[in-house]
Amino acid sequence: MKVFVTGATGLLGGSVVRQLLAQGHEVLGLVRDPRKARPQQGLTWCEGDIEFPAGWRERLHGCQAVVHCAAYFREYYGRGDHWPRLVRLNVQATLELLEESLKAGVSHFVHITSSGTLHPRSQATQDEECRGQADLKSNLYFRSKILTDEAIDAWPGRDRLRVITILPGWMFGPEDVAPTAAGRLVHDFLNGKLPAVPPGGTGVVDARDVASAIVAALERQDIRGRYVVAGPTTTLANLTRLLEKVSGQRGPRLHLPYRLAMLLALVVETVARWLGKDALITREGIRSLQHGHQYNSSRAQRDLGVTFRPLEETLSDCVTWWRSRTTTDSA
Repeated sequence: MKVFVTGATGLLGGSVVRQLLAQGHEVLGLVRDPRKARPQQGLTWCEGDIEFPAGWRERLHGCQAVVHCAAYFREYYGRGDHWPRLVRLNVQATLELLEESLKAGVSHFVHITSSGTLHPRSQATQDEECRGQADLKSNLYFRSKILTDEAIDAWPGRDRLRVITILPGWMFGPEDVAPTAAGRLVHDFLNGKLPAVPPGGTGVVDARDVASAIVAALERQDIRGRYVVAGPTTTLANLTRLLEKVSGQRGPRLHLPYRLAMLLALVVETVARWLGKDALITREGIRSLQHGHQYNSSRAQRDLGVTFRPLEETLSDCVTWWRSRTTTDSA
């Protein structure tokens, strides 16, 4: 199978690429900056931006599947009004990619959204049917992803293209080059830049386990619909405790209560705005970790054979990778 992967240099996209190649598939990776693309045997890079179809639409011909990992999520931590970019890149560009995929004869389309789009109902755990409402989400990234899901549901070509939606939890893993917020947390911990532990937690999953679910979905001819791949819920306090264990480094001893964490975030945001920089901690980031949801990934475990490796193993691999990267950079 020939697979077109967007966001191919990211944490999840890179893992998808490596697993597809390992299983003998042909991969065409869409990247904005070829300098970030590491050469791998059997991999072809396509330079382009998901926002501008003219740069990549012709490359879809001959592909049997598309894995759409690229997304804009800067609203989590960046200053300024990001809503127009979130709508353009997460909603409109996804619909354009769907249309171009259909025209090119693609049979499978895997769209990556987030378990953060789910809305709690009366049951103890959140599953694929707990659809969130965009107007109830203060987090603009999650709001844009809900709008994308709704647009895909209403898309007229849905019956002619097998669309699979994957809803991951908070993804950690090695090879987090960008890095994501998860990668920054591990990096800051290792460099003593994590002064305190904020409250809250969420479903945490290894990006490699999410990638395995995606590859399994592509290889199954009867798979379509939505799959939560969120991993077990854990707290930030437990994350830092495990990082201490696998790294051998002492972590922060100050655990902030919610109100104090929000006050600190307000101060950090204000100072960052004065300095024209992005805040390292934001009130919205703290709010997003307070829901304490338990996610139900049983459908993905049943249909896609999903398994979740221990969080300690994931964090150990993250620490090893970050330390090897530091050694390489200083050599």
